[in-house]
Amino acid sequence: QALAREALRLSFIQHKEFAVSLKGVQKKRTISDTFDQSMSGETLVDMMKLNLLVGSGGVLSHAPRRNQAVRMLVDSFLPEGITELAVDSIFMMPQLGILSTFHEKAALEVFNKDCLIKLGTCISPCDNYKKNKILFKYSITINEVVHEGIVNYGDLILIPAQLGKYSCIIKPENNVDIGFGKGNNYEGMIHGGEVGIILDGRGRKINFEENQNDRVNQIINWSVKTNEYNEEA
Repeated sequence: QALAREALRLSFIQHKEFAVSLKGVQKKRTISDTFDQSMSGETLVDMMKLNLLVGSGGVLSHAPRRNQAVRMLVDSFLPEGITELAVDSIFMMPQLGILSTFHEKAALEVFNKDCLIKLGTCISPCDNYKKNKILFKYSITINEVVHEGIVNYGDLILIPAQLGKYSCIIKPENNVDIGFGKGNNYEGMIHGGEVGIILDGRGRKINFEENQNDRVNQIINWSVKTNEYNEEA
C-alpha cells in the first residue's frame, strides 16, 4: 500500500501535466511525444472543483479494509474542499465505458449498482498552515446524533457515517478555504459511505515530523484515528 500511494501520486502528477490547456497555436502531435514536450498552459485539473474521486485497480478495490482504500486515495491525491470518495469494486470501469457507447442505460445501471462502492467524503482546506492552528469547526448530524468539534492543522479525523446524506455545517477560520472562498461557511448535505467522513487538516502537502520517533508516532496516530487497521484508539 505504501508503494501504491507513491505510484498513484506520481501518476496523478503526470495526468495533471498532460491535461493542460495549450497557449497560442495548437500543434499536432502524437500521444507518445505529448508526455515529453513541455507544457505552456495550465492544468485543467482543479482539485477544488473535483467532486468525486474513484479509485480503480486491485490494490484499492481489494484492500483488506475499505478504510485503507480511503487512506490511499486521500494520501495520494490530496483532495481539496469537499470530495466524495469511491472505488471500482470489480474493475469494470474500462469495460463499462465501452458498453456505454452501445447501451448507455445498462452501463449506468451496472456502474451504480455493482461497480461503484461509495466510501464517504473527505473535507480538507486547500493550503498549508502553522502547526496546531485552528482550521475549522464542524457540526455533522448523523442519525439524530450531532458530531461537532474543531479541526487543527495536522489533524486527521474519521466520523463513521453509513451510506446516505447528512446535515453538515463547516465554519472555517478567516484565512481558510474549504472550497467556497476564505472564511466562507458551508451548510448543506454531505455523503457518508462504507467508511464515513474524513476531516483532513494535514494541509495539501503532508508535513511529517522531523524527529524519527515523532514521525512514527504521527503516522501511527493517523492510522488509529482513521481505523486503518482496526486498532483501538
